[in-house]
Amino acid sequence: MTATERVTGTRDEHFDLTSVLYHTLQEAETLQQYINDARQAGDEEAAELFQELRDHDQHCAGQVKKLLAQRFQQASS
Repeated sequence: MTATERVTGTRDEHFDLTSVLYHTLQEAETLQQYINDARQAGDEEAAELFQELRDHDQHCAGQVKKLLAQRFQQASS
């Protein structure tokens, strides 16, 4: 049993995936604010860049959610 598992009661790989999901979604939320700020300032170039980054984060979060669902389903079988 690892230190993380002892403290959280969660296997390392599940904890890591959950952490990545949380931080990726947090970044997407922050990027949405940057998109709004850039648009408010009339900087469409920056807004488009932030949008691309946010879209990438949302895609990555979807992949992590899918993998977590598979892992939890396997663990309960």
